[in-house]
Amino acid sequence: MRRLRVSKLAGYAGLGGFGLLAALALGLPELAAVTAPFAVLAVLGLALVREPAVTGTVDVSSARVLEGDDVEVTLHLRALAPVERLEAFVVVEDGLAVEDGGNVVALRLGAGDEREHHFSLRCERWGAYGVGEVLLRAADPLSLRRWEARLDRRSPLRVYPRPEQVAELLRPFRTQVFSGNHVSREKGEGIEFADLRPFVPGDRVRRVNWRASARRGELWVNEYHAERNSDVVLFIDTFTEVGEEGANTLDLAVRAAAGLAEHYLREKDRVGVVSFGGRLNWLLPGTGPTQLYRVLDAILESEIVVSFAWKDVDIVPRRMLPPHALVIALTPLLDDRAVAALLDLRARGFDLVVIEVSPLRFIQPGSREIDRLAYRLWRLKREAVRARFEAVAAPVALWEDDRPLVAVLAEVREWRRHVARARA
Repeated sequence: MRRLRVSKLAGYAGLGGFGLLAALALGLPELAAVTAPFAVLAVLGLALVREPAVTGTVDVSSARVLEGDDVEVTLHLRALAPVERLEAFVVVEDGLAVEDGGNVVALRLGAGDEREHHFSLRCERWGAYGVGEVLLRAADPLSLRRWEARLDRRSPLRVYPRPEQVAELLRPFRTQVFSGNHVSREKGEGIEFADLRPFVPGDRVRRVNWRASARRGELWVNEYHAERNSDVVLFIDTFTEVGEEGANTLDLAVRAAAGLAEHYLREKDRVGVVSFGGRLNWLLPGTGPTQLYRVLDAILESEIVVSFAWKDVDIVPRRMLPPHALVIALTPLLDDRAVAALLDLRARGFDLVVIEVSPLRFIQPGSREIDRLAYRLWRLKREAVRARFEAVAAPVALWEDDRPLVAVLAEVREWRRHVARARA
């Protein structure tokens, strides 16, 4: 242990020394007789008390859990020298709550003794945590000296958000070249009927439409729509948030992104993430079970960061997004830089869908007339922002109050079907 503080011992030594000096100066031996025991006690303390040596580790039962789950924490302590009284405190970060057992323990250890202390943590909020910072305090039997030390034995704990319920996904206007579950406009290998055409050498016999061939007197074959995958990029606006911890616009956006990522990856699509705010982070699209963990880890890094280095950022660099990707933006539409970046993506030809995580549930107009007027002007400005997106054929779905995400996605799907019919 690293010694940080000597408590009573210095006081006793100082008192004894002061008494001896006063007795010599004033010629009063009584003062020396009264204060001499304190000096003797200090000398004995220096001679007999040894600095303790304690090592420890911290084990966490699981490194990845969901919000609301519990994890078991085990604190292992071992003394290399006797410790009369040892207090250990495991630091718990905000977002985690101590459940059974408690994160403070006091015990006595002999030389070579080992002890374990168990307690559980409730994971109350999503995020990336470190569990295992231990503060130690020890004292000698007479409480003449105290030692304090810090053991950094932190292990990573990732608490994933509980995803929002998603029943049916948004289908992209354009698919990619890899096999998937989306019916492509292009013809190729698939099961969705597209058209009939005359037989040419090289066509498979199983594609011959015998009924159409019998009517026309020559061989005709079926053509099918190819089944392809899509590239989906989840755009999370982290410039600002409204609400309180555990119930704000960023929490809702993160939970929606987790649900969408899980379902798109299940459909064999490639999913990526862009966290656009004071700090620009991104994950290139990928597929498979491993990508799900990469996406979730990237989502955990989404946080509100005040940064002056990116104060003028208003576009997403081109290399972050693959061509023809479906961009699903989760934003409260509160920062002009996020709005400008999304409009730029639409201008570059990306298939853009904006899910507005409404901040209205967290904002109430003031009681004064000037406050109510400002609130109405602010609402009108938000309507103007939505109109800018509608002018470039980018739907804005309002997610407000207790409206489920599935209803918001259904509204977007209906809008996109209408647009697809209009294009046809």
